[in-house]
Amino acid sequence: MLSSTFLDEDGVYDPAHFNDRLLLGLKGTMSEAELHVLRARLQGGILNKARRGELFIRPPIGFAYDSAGRLVLDPDQQVQRTLRLLFDTFHRTGSAMATVREFRNIGVLFPRRIQSGPSKGDLIWGKLEHSHVLRVLHNPRYTGAFVYGRNRIRKTVDGQYRVESLPQEEWHTFLPESHGAYIRWEEYERNLKRLRESAPAIGFDRRQSPPREGPALLQGLILCGKCGRRMTLRYHCRRGGLCPEYVCQRKGIENAEPLCQRIPGAGIDRVLSDLLLEMVNPVTLDVALTVQQELQARLDESDRLRKQQVERARYEAELAQRRYLRVDPDNRLVADSLEADWNQKLRTLAEVQQEYEQRREQDRQRFNDEQRAEIMALAQDFPRLWRDSNTEHRDRKRMIRLLVEDVTMLRGEHITLHIRFRGGAQKTVTLPNPLRAWESWMTDAEVVGRIDQLLNTKTFPEIAAILNQSGVRSGKGQRFTARYIARIQKHYALQSRFDRLRALGLLTLDEMSQTLSVNPKTVRTWAARGLLKAHAYTDKPECLYEPPSPDHPQKAQGRKFSLRRLVTTVIPECSKEVQCET
Repeated sequence: MLSSTFLDEDGVYDPAHFNDRLLLGLKGTMSEAELHVLRARLQGGILNKARRGELFIRPPIGFAYDSAGRLVLDPDQQVQRTLRLLFDTFHRTGSAMATVREFRNIGVLFPRRIQSGPSKGDLIWGKLEHSHVLRVLHNPRYTGAFVYGRNRIRKTVDGQYRVESLPQEEWHTFLPESHGAYIRWEEYERNLKRLRESAPAIGFDRRQSPPREGPALLQGLILCGKCGRRMTLRYHCRRGGLCPEYVCQRKGIENAEPLCQRIPGAGIDRVLSDLLLEMVNPVTLDVALTVQQELQARLDESDRLRKQQVERARYEAELAQRRYLRVDPDNRLVADSLEADWNQKLRTLAEVQQEYEQRREQDRQRFNDEQRAEIMALAQDFPRLWRDSNTEHRDRKRMIRLLVEDVTMLRGEHITLHIRFRGGAQKTVTLPNPLRAWESWMTDAEVVGRIDQLLNTKTFPEIAAILNQSGVRSGKGQRFTARYIARIQKHYALQSRFDRLRALGLLTLDEMSQTLSVNPKTVRTWAARGLLKAHAYTDKPECLYEPPSPDHPQKAQGRKFSLRRLVTTVIPECSKEVQCET
């Protein structure tokens, strides 16, 4: 059996390092030829044992050698359940960092074994780290396979060693189903594939980046229809929210050229969202039951692991108690040390027990009967679940990626989307080009038509008051004002109220004054008293007058009389349309 001193961090034996250490003291007594032969024989024996699957390699966490030298699952049930929870969490989240975050949220620790020192072989528990997750996911021994030669160690000219990872077809030994396993080989390959899909997020083209927090549903799935490159994503703040924009800028960055194409993504996301709802609409009550059972299983498994941590702490406290009780009371040097260790174990037990109770109460509140009913209700109506504000954008993107492989986008007279689904099906969707910014700010055509109708009888302030009272808003979502109505009338070339009244034959102030042979001030006074019919066309107000009737009023020459008394007797009520100033 080889010492772990000559094993690398993956538990793989390093023949060059072992041979150098072994033959270092023989160089003074043996020739170079003899040393070469001895090195070759040692290395050949190692390779033969590896070929038969009998080479001792330090087992990863979760495995142990039994008394017969066979590799078996770790007899500690808590270790086994923790590793299975790690694989299940990664299968659910698809991210190593999300797995670490999940372990931290539920308060589950991860096991490690001390490999050297006086406590060699002891099991310790600590927080799960990102490197631990990657090491477990990349290790094929968790599939029950014996592998050797995954790495190639080369010595450089400066005396350093360089480790190279080899593809599977170049491994020296691969013996599947050699011992117990936590996952199947197919699941191991799927895990590696998901890690590779996430890795390009920091690569040259950022292909297939993992789902992030932003609202853009097609993040990482859009291809440019002109150059075929991956399109990147930008966000803009619009009306208090984030609006995505898909941009093909790689060629512009490399060659200092204009952007290949840029397309606002809000309309595209709505189309893809409707398409997903159409495809997933048959999902009914069975999905609700599956989700509910999965959530309950997660909580139960987390509770079992935390309970095992309490049992382990209780066992260590009882063990420390037995050690203290067995010591001679007169031997205070040993008794004091054992008593301090016992007290420390009791404090640890109390902390673990308290945390277990708190976590259990949180889980009970997180998944009560009312929440189960909400899950059932949401699952029966998938569109409502998709549009629910509590559903995270990252979860929606994961749903999209279960169905869509990628989307090729081309912008011309219209936008063409070529959607390629994972099953091999394809679909082409055509969309109109999105409105420009100034076009989106334009007042709706229906509102413009209503303003055109109101100009027949109302002035600008009256029209603004009517629109605001009915809840109509401008293209920018603002309230109407008289100045805004005037700009609309000018921009859309609507006929002014003055021209409309003139077309009906109404007279101006000067024309009315000449017709009646009176002063213009007298015309305004008679209109204010109701003797003449006037129609305002501005808010000053300025008026146009209806032609006088045959019995129009006449001014008495050389005689004074009370106009107030005349109006009271002749015209008891004034017209409501009269707004002229006296």
